[in-house]
Amino acid sequence: MNDEQSEYDLDRCPICGEQKVCGRHTQEGTECWCAGETFPPGIFDLVPEELRGKACICRSCLKAYQAGLKLK
Repeated sequence: MNDEQSEYDLDRCPICGEQKVCGRHTQEGTECWCAGETFPPGIFDLVPEELRGKACICRSCLKAYQAGLKLK
């Protein structure tokens, strides 16, 4: 994966691929919506290993997972 692809991936949800806005990536010191959320551990199994801890999961995927909807 090259730097351009890596940066592109970080701008997209690693689960659904939709472009998202992360507060941490848009303005220095801005807290993202996800800071106050609880992410069930199983949701991270849906994220490709190379993007875990790097790319942010979007709100839609988090809410769908919490509602028990199948993702991917």
